Amino acid sequence: MNNRRSFITGIKSTNLSSKEIIFLRTYKPWGIILFTRNIKSIHQTLKLTNSIKKIFKDRKYPILIDQEGGKVNRLKNIILFDDYTSDFFGKKYVEDFINFKLNYKIFIDKISFILNSMGININTSPVLDLQSFGASKIIGNRSFSKNPKIVSKIGDYCINFYHQNRIGTVIKHIPGHGLAKVDSHKYLPVVIKKRNYLFKNDFSAFKNKKSFFAMTGHVIYSDIDKKFPTTHSKKIIKLIRKHIGFKNIIISDDLSMKSLKGTLKENTIKTFNAGCNLALHCNANIKEMEIVAKNSPIVNKFIIKKTSQFYKILS
Repeated sequence: MNNRRSFITGIKSTNLSSKEIIFLRTYKPWGIILFTRNIKSIHQTLKLTNSIKKIFKDRKYPILIDQEGGKVNRLKNIILFDDYTSDFFGKKYVEDFINFKLNYKIFIDKISFILNSMGININTSPVLDLQSFGASKIIGNRSFSKNPKIVSKIGDYCINFYHQNRIGTVIKHIPGHGLAKVDSHKYLPVVIKKRNYLFKNDFSAFKNKKSFFAMTGHVIYSDIDKKFPTTHSKKIIKLIRKHIGFKNIIISDDLSMKSLKGTLKENTIKTFNAGCNLALHCNANIKEMEIVAKNSPIVNKFIIKKTSQFYKILS
């Protein structure tokens, strides 16, 4: 663990290429994130994750996936969860709480069983962004509700259920992406709502969460920091630590997204300077991966301590 670097990378296909094996041995990323392109079957994915863990001689090595259900379903080559959106569960929560709790537990148990069978131990869920009228559809039904209290409570169930199943969670997109009027994969959203409104609404859904990980959103909150999006904003990362009270590992959103201006090297350096703990890079472009790797520091004592706390739930 001590010689790993503070970044998470994607890989290209359903097995490691010789270049990727050399890359992993050379730069030692903290974790790997998998996508649909990496998953054909449970057996094949387990073989892939075992080959990654073998390189690091670590059976608990962090392997992530973005498996929310609904339109964000990286397991679609294995099972469909199209109807099981966060909005679906948010409505169930209001209509019939007992029915919600039972169905939501079954849903998470199913996903957890598949992830455990494939050697994946972190799911980048739950989405704690609020539904917002007039916002970009990039969040939409990925959100549980427009009510921050409902979002927060369902988020607690999500984290707890996954932890019971030996899967870590990543709350996203801290401190809130729901008000963004454009898709941050393509453009940089600017939210102009005042600080007091944000604290009472969007930011409040992220408070008191027991998740080991949180992911930033590439969003500018102009009343707090006119210049930098969360991923690059010392002011907002400080706010996440002090006011939202998140004490664990902060992961950037994908640094290859078009919302971030500047070179990949600059964006990686800014991510760490702002106070993010881990940089995320997803597109599996080996040249880009090397830029992120070379500009990511060796993991510090904080990351080592928090990772070992996460490892305890995997036992």
